[in-house]
This record gives sequence, C-alpha cells and structure tokens, in this order.
Amino acid sequence: MTLSNDDVIRVNDLEKRFGLFVAVDKISFSVKKGEIFGFLGSNGSGKSTTIRMLCGIISPTSGRGVVAGHDILREPEEIKQSIGYMSQKFSLYEDLNPYENLRFYLGVYSVPPAQWEERIAWVLDMTRLQDVSRRLTRDLPPGWRQRLALGCALLHRPDILFLDEPTSGVDPISRRRFWDLIYELSEKEITVFVTTHNMDEAEYCDRIALIYRGELIALGTPRALKTELMQEEVLEIQCEHPQEAIEGIEAMAGIKEVALFGKGLHVVTEESQAAASAIGILLRGKGYRIERIEKIDPSLEDVFVSLIEARDRAEAPQQGVFR
Repeated sequence: MTLSNDDVIRVNDLEKRFGLFVAVDKISFSVKKGEIFGFLGSNGSGKSTTIRMLCGIISPTSGRGVVAGHDILREPEEIKQSIGYMSQKFSLYEDLNPYENLRFYLGVYSVPPAQWEERIAWVLDMTRLQDVSRRLTRDLPPGWRQRLALGCALLHRPDILFLDEPTSGVDPISRRRFWDLIYELSEKEITVFVTTHNMDEAEYCDRIALIYRGELIALGTPRALKTELMQEEVLEIQCEHPQEAIEGIEAMAGIKEVALFGKGLHVVTEESQAAASAIGILLRGKGYRIERIEKIDPSLEDVFVSLIEARDRAEAPQQGVFR
C-alpha cells in the first residue's frame, strides 16, 4: 500500500480482536501532512487500541496500515523511531526535574549528545517551562506536567505526533494553552493525531473521525459533520426545572433525543417548528417559566448522539433475532 504525496498515515480495514471481542472493526482512513486529526469517541470505543496499532505498540489482527512510510505489521520499530507518542497516563519520572527528564529521553531517542543542549533549550522555550526546569516534576501542576510530556515526545523532532487523551484531568486554561502548542506544531507541518472524548476539543481539529464500539461511523471536518450528517433539527430550551421537564418532552411524538446541556436542554426532533410549539404548551401547562425555545445549529455532541442513536436503532432488530 502506497501513500499519496500528502498522506502520512493510511489504514485500510484495520481490525483488532481480543479473543471474541472486536475492539476495532475494519476501519479505514488517511491523514495528511500537517493536519490536526481528531479521533473522537467515548471511553472504550477503540481509540487507544487504534493509536497503539498505529504506533507499532500492538499488532492488528487484520488489515493494513502505513505510518510515516512504514508498514505497521512489518516495520513497527521503524515507526517508533519516526513518531512522537504521548500516552494517556503521565509516564515521566516524577522524582526527576524537567531538565533531567529531557536528558533521559534524549538518550532513549538516540539523539546525538552534541545536540542535547540545543534540543533541551528548544523544548523548554516551546513549553514555557524554563523557570521550573530544576523543580521536581511531581511538584508541577498537572497542566505543566502534560506540557513536559509533550516536549519529551518532540525531542527527536518527529514528523508525526500521536497524543492519546492528552488533556485528561487538566483544567480548562491549561487545556487551552496545550492546544495553542498543538497549533504551533501544525503550523510547522508536524502532523498531530489526537484521541479525545471531549467534544469541545474536537472542534479544534481540522478533521474528525467518530468511532463507536470499534466502528468508524463518521469522518469529516467539524463543520461538515454538523451541517451534512445531522438529519434532524435541534432546539435549545432554557426553562425552569429542565431536568424535571425531560421525561414529558421525551414522550412527545417526533422527539428523538433530549439531553441536559449546560443550564438548559437540547432537543433533537424531526421538525423543530411543530416541536417548539408543542413543548411550549407542555412546559406552560406544568407552570414552568420559559426563557427561550429556539432552533440552533447542532453541536458535535448533538451529531455524535444522533449517529449513535441511529446505529443502535439499526442494530436492535438484528440483536433480537439471536435472543
């Protein structure tokens, strides 16, 4: 399998089984040079299993893949030397300071010693950790430790960077600063492949692949997913007692999904104008004060929930046959 001039990752019918359990179910996609590619799914959907296959950490059960010009089945060690990988769990040495961690990973990546000081200075400047380079890593805030882990993954200057849930457990400000770093890397034509279950983070990506129960259920830009794949319409409702209102709205004809969204509700419906009128009558009948009922553009979360609901509805009759 060959890559196009712009593709640095390509997989075809990639599958991973653990006994009878199918963790990744024959997925296919490609990623272009310099792209920020988001792999979006809930916990247990197959995101981490996919990224580990692409990084040469585990072998696929079947299918084919090429990463940085290397075959994932025949050349896993070559892939490891060509990429940067940041795992979901913090994996640096907390009893070392950032400078010492960087020195250690320079040796792991076999970077020539003559380049060590220049690489360390480059990473500390990029991650803005110069002032804490001699503090123990365990004493750094979580967001700073994540930036250090990212810097260690970049020491050998890979063309492709794999990030597995990189901002899990960090505060919103640290998450935003981390993504500023990702944008800087993309501008330098470093390809970033990032797994996340955070819908807000997915908006930052150039393209997104949605994975559910090991299957790739959608692929495209955030805008395309929201405008082309969402067949239903979405209402945003701001009212008193939104949680209590859910049950009554769910029972109405034409309503596909109702979910708490911030302080209000998002309602997925077949026809928004008729639903808005009926919901207004229902809520006023219960004595709930209504601030707003209006049609809105769907969020990525709305799209993801809608696609999952459609997939589950399609599978339900088939499952019933085998009971």
